[in-house]
Amino acid sequence: MALEVLSIKATRMQDKFDLYNEIRELGKKNNVSLENGDILVISSKYVSNSQGRVLDQNSIKSSEKAKKISKKFSINDKLSEAVIRESDVVFGGVSGFVITSSDNIMAPNAGIDKSNSQNKFILYPTDPYLLAEQIRRKFFLDDRIHVGIIIVDSRLMPARIGTVGVAIACSGIEPVLDRRATKDLDGNPLKVTFQAIADNLASIANHKMGEGDETLPLAIIRNSGAKITDRMINPKEMAISYDECVYVRGLKNWDST
Repeated sequence: MALEVLSIKATRMQDKFDLYNEIRELGKKNNVSLENGDILVISSKYVSNSQGRVLDQNSIKSSEKAKKISKKFSINDKLSEAVIRESDVVFGGVSGFVITSSDNIMAPNAGIDKSNSQNKFILYPTDPYLLAEQIRRKFFLDDRIHVGIIIVDSRLMPARIGTVGVAIACSGIEPVLDRRATKDLDGNPLKVTFQAIADNLASIANHKMGEGDETLPLAIIRNSGAKITDRMINPKEMAISYDECVYVRGLKNWDST
C-alpha cells in the first residue's frame, strides 16, 4: 500500500489547552481518525501553545549579556535574552541568528518562533518526549491502537535554501534505522550509515502541514513502513555529541583562506 499523508485543519488557539482532547476533537471535525500503525505528526508550535510556552516580548528585561549578543549578531535584545534563557550552549552566530543547542536540539535562536505569534515569542515545548509518550499511551488506552507520535519543527539545512521538517521528539516508533554492515549496490558494507526514520517522516508531514497561514498543525502518515514500538524512546537515540557532529567539528577547523 502506498504511503498516505492526511493533514488536519485546526482553529487558531490563543490560550493554553488540553492537547490530547483537542486532537481528538479536530479528528472528528475533519472526519479522520487514527488507525493501528499510523504516525501522528504534531507541530511543535502547536504543542508549545497548548503548554502556554509563549513569552510576551513586553515582559522581557534584557540583561547586559543579552545586549552584547544582540549587538554582535544584530538581533533584537529581547530575542537575545530569550535565546540565552532557552539555550544550554551558544556556539556563535551570524547576522540575525545565534546558533544554539538545548536538550540536544541544535537550532538558530534556540528554536524560538516569531511568526504568527502576535508580538510574542513561541518557545520550544517542555518535555516533548514525555508529552509524545503520554499522547501515544492515551490513544492506546482509549482506542486500543498502537500509533507513533512525532513532534515536528521546521529547520534550515546547511548550505541549502528553504526549510525541512525535523523530529524534535517522538514516541511509538523506532526513530533511527541502523544500516551498518548492510551492503550497498556494489556489495560494499556500509560503515557509518544510520537512516533517520523519524526525521524523514517529519519532513514528509511538514510538507503537507505548511509554514504559513495554513493552520494545519497535525498530520497523519499512513502506511509509512516505520517500525511501531511500545518502548519509551530515549532522546539520546536521536542525537550525537557536538564532538561527533561533522558540521560543528568542521566549523571549528574552518580556514577561510
